[in-house]
Amino acid sequence: MNLVIVESPAKAKTIQKYLGKGFIVKSSYGHVRDLPKSKIGVDVKKNFVPTYIIPEKAEERIKELKKYASKADIIYFATDEDREGEAIAWHLYEVLAPKPEKAKRITFHEITKTAIQNAIQNPRELDINLVDAQQARRVLDRLVGYELSPLLWNKVRRGLSAGRVQSVAVRLIVQREEEINAFKSDEYWTLEALLNKNGTEFSSLLKAKGGKAIPKLGITSKEEVQNIEKELSDAKYIVSNIDVKQRKRTAPAPFTTSTLQQAAFNQLGFSSKRTMMIAQGLYENGHITYMRTDSLNLSTEATTVAATTIKTLFGENYALSAPRVFSKKSKGAQEAHEAIRPTDPSKTPEMLSAEFEPSQIKLYRLIWQRMIASQMADAVLNQTAIDITAKDYTFRANGMTVQFDGFVRALGEKAALQESVLPELAQGDELQLSKLAPEQHFTQPPARYSEATLVKALEEHGIGRPSTYAPTIDVIQKREYVIKNEEKRLAPTEIGTLVNSVLTEHFPNIVDIDFTANMEASLDDVASGDKKWQPVIKDFYGPFHKLIGEKNKELKKEDLTQSATDEKCPKCGSDIVIKLGRFGKFKACSNYPECKHTEPMGDEKKLEEEYSGKICPDCGKPLVVKRGRFGAFLGCSGYPDCKHITPIVKDTGVKCPLCGKGSIIEKKSKRGKTFFACDQYPECKNAYWSKPTGEKCPQCESLLVYGAKNTIRCSSKTCKFSKENEQE
Repeated sequence: MNLVIVESPAKAKTIQKYLGKGFIVKSSYGHVRDLPKSKIGVDVKKNFVPTYIIPEKAEERIKELKKYASKADIIYFATDEDREGEAIAWHLYEVLAPKPEKAKRITFHEITKTAIQNAIQNPRELDINLVDAQQARRVLDRLVGYELSPLLWNKVRRGLSAGRVQSVAVRLIVQREEEINAFKSDEYWTLEALLNKNGTEFSSLLKAKGGKAIPKLGITSKEEVQNIEKELSDAKYIVSNIDVKQRKRTAPAPFTTSTLQQAAFNQLGFSSKRTMMIAQGLYENGHITYMRTDSLNLSTEATTVAATTIKTLFGENYALSAPRVFSKKSKGAQEAHEAIRPTDPSKTPEMLSAEFEPSQIKLYRLIWQRMIASQMADAVLNQTAIDITAKDYTFRANGMTVQFDGFVRALGEKAALQESVLPELAQGDELQLSKLAPEQHFTQPPARYSEATLVKALEEHGIGRPSTYAPTIDVIQKREYVIKNEEKRLAPTEIGTLVNSVLTEHFPNIVDIDFTANMEASLDDVASGDKKWQPVIKDFYGPFHKLIGEKNKELKKEDLTQSATDEKCPKCGSDIVIKLGRFGKFKACSNYPECKHTEPMGDEKKLEEEYSGKICPDCGKPLVVKRGRFGAFLGCSGYPDCKHITPIVKDTGVKCPLCGKGSIIEKKSKRGKTFFACDQYPECKNAYWSKPTGEKCPQCESLLVYGAKNTIRCSSKTCKFSKENEQE
């Protein structure tokens, strides 16, 4: 009997099916050893030797694995092929302690019968360099967390923590928020000429004056554009130049971890965490290749099957004469052997739809379409640029027709090319002016990061690796350093901004983008065997530990969490200061604890004025505005003797279309996420993740809600209606 050990039970079930008799496949359920939770677990005086323990939850698993290992002829450690998987295999080897000749390490990029059998026939030794790279990351993050977090507890607020990669992600989000706040909008105007030739109308935009291009901000006022209109009042519009070019568009590369997360967010609305959970299930059940990768390679077998599939589905002219090869240019691209692709490209999403849940088929379709498209012929476009002269001004009309759709055909309707057809024109033709249409615009600040754009930024800067993107984004939200707004954009919280400020000023290396990227590069060097891991840790830890000691003595909590005002305490006459509490900023007497006077701020103060005079229905004492984890609420001033509370409702003014009785109000989920639901809950469970506009969909009569990118869309998942928000 041979024993095969993998991380997950789903993976074990699939592999058992392929190996059959003579093999028993068991799961370790992930890591079986880790650093202890109760202490640092790293001997900083003895070359950073880590102390590993078996967590209580893993003890029964280890006992079972030891039982099977003692009877096994060969033990195959079949964990994932990245650093994390190599480390799990090493920990299993250390715990089970088999004779060296009985232990084999096998890896595979896809869970198919061919791949599994090939791996069994071609085992290798454990790659200690990969193990050391993972150990170095774990030790480094433990040292940062265990030394920096207590400082944040003492100097800012208890319960805070700081991670190496997470802190850089928060910094990027805070920096973007600062850019938005500092942004000053500029007014500019465009001038569109609607022209007509033989009854066919088309649009052109003012591009130049006197042969010199007009820049984006070249027309900055209504008066300027009106003067241009006056100058053109008697102008003739003559076609002065026609430029026709044939352009080719090449298919995008197959997915890596980061590009899959970006596409799933943009096209399906999936969070990074959800995307990886669904992809994990597809991988473990043998439908896609390994999903933590930054490689763009495709196997010869896969491209051969893809070519046959393309010819069958789309025709011979859509296939390539030779496979298209992509190269990866991002930092540290060495995690895995292949891009994310279907294990069998001939299996279309429609063939597998009966086996999948709705979210699985959506993600599989995305992966299948992208991989198939990557091996299809270029799209061929005919692009026409027409210059129209009117006095001293030049207008430009652009048109495009699709000569051959190529790879676009595989990507589906959303990626379809939009044709814009111009009438037949010749140089010297005189055109009729239908009207001039000036339009006012304002420059926009940079957009807040979405999960997709944050992943892209992390990858571009070389921060983190494929396995860390989703956990990083998840943890900074769980720690409430950032929140996701209604448009699914990430914004820093007050505490996130404060922690970033403290780290940026006093621990610049922790949040420095280049420093963190260089550290990732050093870990890559450890993985490749070019560096030893202990010197990498030593170079970082010495200065870091010294700085921690200095800052513990130097920093004072009130300097970080308080700011002065010019107000005086109405009770004792001392200065009023602004403090940061667990649930946000508030005003308080600087003479605390002798004087415990506090005041609300901003919206909370308005709420206090609005709800003053409300009486507790239980005891008759005044109700006061209080603030909890999920926002403001009314609580009895007689607390703790009376514990009555009443939620403060934010009414949208929209009547519930489901029950017809209630109103749609703003609510908070258990994780603090805003949603909108009927106030007649639990009798009526109607709810929306986006704020309703009050209007009904013209196609299906469902409520319209505010969507992303300045749009209004239908709240029904089956209706595709969407339009621009004209009120913005």
